Amino acid sequence: MAALKKGRNASATSKPWRSLALILIAIVALTGGMFASGHTTPRLGIDLAGGTSITLAAVPEAGQESAINKTNMDTAVSIMERRVNGLGVSEAEVQTQGDRNIIVNIPKGTNSKQAREQVGTTAKLYFRPVITTELAGGGAAPQPSGTGEPSADPSGDKATDGASQEATDGSSASADPSASATTQGRAVTDALKADESPAATDEASPSPSATGGAADPDAKLQEAYAKLDCTKESVRATAGEGAKATDPTVACGQNSQGQWQKYILGPAAVDGTDVDEADAVLNTTSGAGWTVTMKFTGEGSKKFADITGQLAQKQSPQNQFAIVLDGEVVSDPYVRQALTGGNAEISGNFTQQSAQDLANMLSYGALPLTFREDSVTTVTAALGGEQLQAGLIAGAIGLALVILYLLFYYRGLSFIAIASLLVSAALTYVIMSLLGPTIGFALNLPAVCGAIVAIGITADSFIVYFERVRDEIREGRSLRPSVERAWPRARRTILVSDFVSFLAAAVLFVVTVGKVQGFAFTLGLTTVLDVVVVFLFTKPLLTLMARRKFFASGHKWSGLDPKALGAKPPLRRTRRPSAPAQTKEA
Repeated sequence: MAALKKGRNASATSKPWRSLALILIAIVALTGGMFASGHTTPRLGIDLAGGTSITLAAVPEAGQESAINKTNMDTAVSIMERRVNGLGVSEAEVQTQGDRNIIVNIPKGTNSKQAREQVGTTAKLYFRPVITTELAGGGAAPQPSGTGEPSADPSGDKATDGASQEATDGSSASADPSASATTQGRAVTDALKADESPAATDEASPSPSATGGAADPDAKLQEAYAKLDCTKESVRATAGEGAKATDPTVACGQNSQGQWQKYILGPAAVDGTDVDEADAVLNTTSGAGWTVTMKFTGEGSKKFADITGQLAQKQSPQNQFAIVLDGEVVSDPYVRQALTGGNAEISGNFTQQSAQDLANMLSYGALPLTFREDSVTTVTAALGGEQLQAGLIAGAIGLALVILYLLFYYRGLSFIAIASLLVSAALTYVIMSLLGPTIGFALNLPAVCGAIVAIGITADSFIVYFERVRDEIREGRSLRPSVERAWPRARRTILVSDFVSFLAAAVLFVVTVGKVQGFAFTLGLTTVLDVVVVFLFTKPLLTLMARRKFFASGHKWSGLDPKALGAKPPLRRTRRPSAPAQTKEA
């Protein structure tokens, strides 16, 4: 009797309207945010909307076959993911296939060419002293003038700044091509001034260089330099191929006039691993436009100061250093003084996009392996549309079967269950639409499967609660106390069940890659929403309905008819018979 009294008190004091108002406000707020953001539909993945799939194959360098291993492949995948994410691309998938291949899937609506450049570019950066340079067609290299122009590598897959770029102090508005370095914590930058110094000519043989520890180029290097014709793409593609960072090499680069130059370069004095971070910056102070600023590590700062200090003492062209990205000279500034600030700025004729691309590659480091683009496949939106249609049809069939079962078995109670399913579906749709622009979530085919599975999970929660209420009625209690008494036990069962589902989804999300994560994410999201809907909508709504005569009286179509449920007689209070009165004898 104490338990029954407690149930009645709970029913009397509960405030179901408060919970219903709370979830209604949440739905209105989320829907308003969805329309305000302009994203009124969930973002679709590659398999549903179409996109581009790129296959990259690792290419071993001479004598380094063992470099293609799981560690380096995993590192390459991580770097590629960060590069593509740095472009703001959502749901791009980067994963290994076999021992040597990496698959990159880029959704439709993304600049696939730009993404291909980012993922496939090795981004090996070296600062090498210039031993000698001349125009590829013969003759003296031109004096620095104008601004650097974008140049393409032989494959046409990447764009970098021109071979001649500018390095000026922070107050200079000079347009001379070179590179600049900004001293950290100072108002003025250290200068790499572009002196009007004559470059080596055709007749001049490569001179010995003491810069950066470079030795005299040997006969093989001189021969390779003499034969190097940088005007030919096939030659540029193999210039300096296989050269180690510690060896002198030959290279090609394009100057501000669009002419190709060839170089003999000394051993690398600084490399890309010495760059701590890089950013694309619009330099309005000096009028240099878009520039790429680099901050060196502690060791890199020391190396950079050493090489610039040595080069500052030399004559042109040996007071130049070349910034070499993936074998191509992208800048060859002159140096007048040692740069000790630990920062450097590469300026030239950068666009915002080309500056951001270069900064992105430098920030996330060089790939540990060289990759060749094996194939590029485009997934049509038509095929994706067919798959989406099939998924939606499957979901509609599943939902219809669940509703028919609820109508047949629970009758009037099915109204509460269907309303709860609709609320859960509305929340799921709105949240998925908002997650697209916020965290890059994209709905793929496995995610649709996860949403279909969630229909069963949500319906299961209602069934658990309804059956607990029916058990209480079978014990002879009326509906209102039965609703309150059944809730604590049903709540525990629902929480345990949803916790197991969420845990399975979380584990699946962590241990899998690619599209399977879409299934796990959707399953986890809908499981959390199931708890929210049951607590804030289903239970309060059933509490309100229990006050209606249709349900409270146990109408035969309510699904709570005591006779149909085989209820015991109602519980009644019983009193002990009083003891017979004793009379006193007179």
